[in-house]
Amino acid sequence: MNTLLATVFSGMITDENETHYFVQKNGLTFRLAKSEGEHNLGEAVEGFGYVNQKQELSMTSEIPKSRIGHYAFGTVTGTRRDLGAFVDIGLPDKDVAISLDELPSMRELWPKNGDQLMISLTVDAKDRIWGSLADEKIFQALSNRGTEELKNQNISGTVYRLKIVGSYVLTDDFYIGFIHPSERYQEPRLGEKITGRVIGVRPDGVLNLSLKPRAYEAISDDAAMILTFLERAPENKIPYTDKSTPEEILQTFGISKGQFKRAMGSLLKQRRIQQKDGYTILTSEIDKDSN
Repeated sequence: MNTLLATVFSGMITDENETHYFVQKNGLTFRLAKSEGEHNLGEAVEGFGYVNQKQELSMTSEIPKSRIGHYAFGTVTGTRRDLGAFVDIGLPDKDVAISLDELPSMRELWPKNGDQLMISLTVDAKDRIWGSLADEKIFQALSNRGTEELKNQNISGTVYRLKIVGSYVLTDDFYIGFIHPSERYQEPRLGEKITGRVIGVRPDGVLNLSLKPRAYEAISDDAAMILTFLERAPENKIPYTDKSTPEEILQTFGISKGQFKRAMGSLLKQRRIQQKDGYTILTSEIDKDSN
């Protein structure tokens, strides 16, 4: 196995062409793009070793934060059903794969493009670099202890673990938050950025969060649930209207048709939604401003 991959090392520049320097280390030659800076033959350079998309040994002087033994957030760039998720850790021509074995069993809870995952790197026997999700100990080591002063504050964070008992979040201020299933309308994805409010602080400093609106906020729970479905739906539209059957509504939303119609009526009145061609569509801020 190539022990230089996914690590930082120094090597000697032994050759060059118009676009790359060639750096030798332990009998191996790595490509270093000249766009990263000027160097001379015989000069020692430090960089991060990896295999690029063309399966060429490469190095970059722009060291990614995610490495073997080092954890950092990367941005999800895509998923593949038979493989897993791909994450941008800052390499110029390579995204890192996370095996589907590390992702939720339910495909709809997989991260989407733009979501954030905290990973380190591993290298297998075939010299393939993989991303590995941070475990609970890493998040506990990173986190601050919550205090009662945070109660009732709005707080944002990234979902890092999904369990039957609820969802765990690392907040932007490095607190650990927990969302009980009763405090959400829909289970958030792994890596999803959420905004909620602190409804309590556990003795161990973990913040209990709610994704539901405060009681005095404008819309009912049923209407808020429908908005959540719309915000997460492709193209922000769902194939349900006040013409849908009671059975369809109950199966999808868990409420009666009467509750559904009341919620839809309030959202239509507030111009938050519109109905067209059998779909309910989320109204954009631009549309609302123009009405």
